[in-house]
Amino acid sequence: MTLIAVAVLSGCATSAPPLNPSLTAAHSSYDSARSNPEVTTLAALELKEAGDTLTKADEAFSKGQGTATVDHLAYIANQQVGIAQETAKRKTAELAVTNAGAKRTEVRLEARTAEADAAKRQAAISQETVDQQAAELAAASANAERDQALIAQQEAQLRELDAKKTARGMVITLGDVLFRTNKAQLESGGMRNVQKLADFLNRYPQHRVLVEGFTDSTGSDSYNQELSDRRANAVRMALINMGVSSDRVTTRGYGEAFPVGGNDTAAGRQSNRRVEIIISDSKGNIAPR
Repeated sequence: MTLIAVAVLSGCATSAPPLNPSLTAAHSSYDSARSNPEVTTLAALELKEAGDTLTKADEAFSKGQGTATVDHLAYIANQQVGIAQETAKRKTAELAVTNAGAKRTEVRLEARTAEADAAKRQAAISQETVDQQAAELAAASANAERDQALIAQQEAQLRELDAKKTARGMVITLGDVLFRTNKAQLESGGMRNVQKLADFLNRYPQHRVLVEGFTDSTGSDSYNQELSDRRANAVRMALINMGVSSDRVTTRGYGEAFPVGGNDTAAGRQSNRRVEIIISDSKGNIAPR
């Protein structure tokens, strides 16, 4: 019954031979162990663990998870096969001690040797796992450093557009002087700034932008809301015409809300008449206002 259970539980690990050399070798070792009745009888649990690991290696290979991952799992499976074989040898030796008193000393030595070999293989598995984890940490650290360097490079380019770093991300402000008076049409200076932003967005397609329009308190609420909407949309259409995908640019008009200066002075009102462009993080996220 034990032999049949091992065969059923481990059957999924003996599919068509894979193309990965390490995986092929692991399959060969596993099949050899399965054909040994001493292993299947005396080390059924250890052999099942090897079969389970080999199944994981097959799945990793079929999913294209990379040679390092497949090799790592194949190595562990191969070592587990060795442990199963050594366990079978040890138990066979222990049985021989029971059944053959005359050879007791010699067989005990063989049992100790097999146990020591199994311990060495287990230690090798542990070391391999530690090495794999260290390699993954090193790769993650390298990726983090690369990402930080890219972020610094992008922020430097945005600072050339007078972008400011805020809690919501990098923000570019287009002042009222970059639009025609009381209109949503960009002046030439505003178009130059938008072109620089379009160049940045076309170079880094992972970023999105939110364009927000604002006015001062002069005029009716409905007029100010409409003007802020139209100015934000004018920037959006300019970016689209410069090659930025439409689904990467959203707009919102706030009218006279969220002033940055006092509306009781000309300078304050002028600072309130603006368009703010918020640039997303590398995952396309923009913090809400």
